[in-house]
Amino acid sequence: MKHTMTQRLELAAGLALLGAGALAQVRIAYIDPLSGPFANVGDAGLKGFKEAAEVLVNQKGGIMGQKLEIVGFDNKGSPQETQIQLKAAIDQGFRFVTQGNGSGAAHSLIDAVNKWNARNPDKTVLFFNYAAVDPALTNEKCSFWHFRFDANSDMKMEAITNYMEGDKKIKKVFIIGQDYAHGHQVAKATKEMLAKKRKDVQIVGEDLHPIGKVKDFAPYIAKIKASGADTVVTGNWGNDLSLLIKAAKDAGLKARFYTYYAGGLGTPQAMGAAGENLVLQLTEWHMNVPTKGAEKFALDFNKKHPGVWFYYLRVNTMVEMVAKAMNTAKSTDPKAVALALEDMRFPAENGEAWMRKSDHQLMQPLFISVFTKADGKTVKHDSEGTGYGWKTVASISQRDSQLPTSCIMERP
Repeated sequence: MKHTMTQRLELAAGLALLGAGALAQVRIAYIDPLSGPFANVGDAGLKGFKEAAEVLVNQKGGIMGQKLEIVGFDNKGSPQETQIQLKAAIDQGFRFVTQGNGSGAAHSLIDAVNKWNARNPDKTVLFFNYAAVDPALTNEKCSFWHFRFDANSDMKMEAITNYMEGDKKIKKVFIIGQDYAHGHQVAKATKEMLAKKRKDVQIVGEDLHPIGKVKDFAPYIAKIKASGADTVVTGNWGNDLSLLIKAAKDAGLKARFYTYYAGGLGTPQAMGAAGENLVLQLTEWHMNVPTKGAEKFALDFNKKHPGVWFYYLRVNTMVEMVAKAMNTAKSTDPKAVALALEDMRFPAENGEAWMRKSDHQLMQPLFISVFTKADGKTVKHDSEGTGYGWKTVASISQRDSQLPTSCIMERP
């Protein structure tokens, strides 16, 4: 079939428009575990990111008229695989990446992004960290090309130990954690901060276990029971927390658990009634914190994704702040976006968020809550269909959540 010159020109123009339309989107590579022991957490995070992009950005006009797309890359929870997936994303034209599950992977990403950007100043990449909380990432390892949207581990432990300071029932504490950067930092901060605030409290044990490898925590719980601990502190997350809590329930351990992530996927169901008034968490939000839009977003999300419960409000905050930075800068150039994010103040659902320029650490309100029976009032919503939900016992303002930084940032 022959085409006239006019037809060929029209066809070429149409293909060009189609190509432009296909490229008319802003893409973020989500590099987190989508297989392996933490696949459920990674999958839930990816669903949350996609929902936030669609509801909070695309349905509100997008980014300079373009849609925001989140694309998953499976790092299997491995720092080495993280670098492989970063290269794959860069090869596919991604200029923005996000990651959160595992500080080891986050360290790997920062190193790789810094090296790439030094070698490729015209193709820089920007890293949005939504959950990796090793304090080093915004202190001695800080980078212009990295922004963290979760409170770091020391900020969280500062708030937790401030609350523990007033609980005179606490006499003996056992620390258990995952054997990698985050677990080590939680243990270190717990000991240092309690030594200053509660000299009368005795640390009766400390155990670090292989991350994502333990199938049965019964031996660890037996050790905790034998120590006589009335309180357990842990930074565990994912199945490492769900299985730990399940083992404690099965053994009838009545110690109180202070956690970072007990509201995360699977842990409320692992606790059930046995966790009532015994498990606390430190988060930037939970379902029973009064908000304008987050409650509706969460309920809609839970209905749309049965068995995957909305948890990361900070993902919503991150997505909205990144979109605002791009629209403000009128650019999707990573450097321009970074500059627009610096010192940004944003009316997040949990209160004002502030991205500190000196270290790229987000400051936001934090909440300590206890797992207790839902009553339709102060505990309006239960968690994961258990009949039990989270009740705020302490609120930490954005200002009070701040800690100083040692970051000396190299700026491009």
